[in-house]
Amino acid sequence: MPLYRSRRHSIIAGVCGGIAEWLGWSVTMVRFLYILVSILSAAFPGTIAYIILWVIVPKAPAEEA
Repeated sequence: MPLYRSRRHSIIAGVCGGIAEWLGWSVTMVRFLYILVSILSAAFPGTIAYIILWVIVPKAPAEEA
C-alpha cells in the first residue's frame, strides 16, 4: 500500500493521518509522537519535515461511491 495524505484524518494537510493509515497505527498516536518529536527537536526540523511531506506525498484518491 503506497503512502498517501489522508482525506479522512486530515487536520492541516493529512500527513499524520496518512502515515497512521500506512503504518496501521492510531492517528492520535502518530500526531502525539509528531508533536513530541517536534518539541524535543526545537520544533524546526519537525515543521520542515511536515512541509516536505505535504509537498511530496500525494493526496489519497477520492473514494468512489
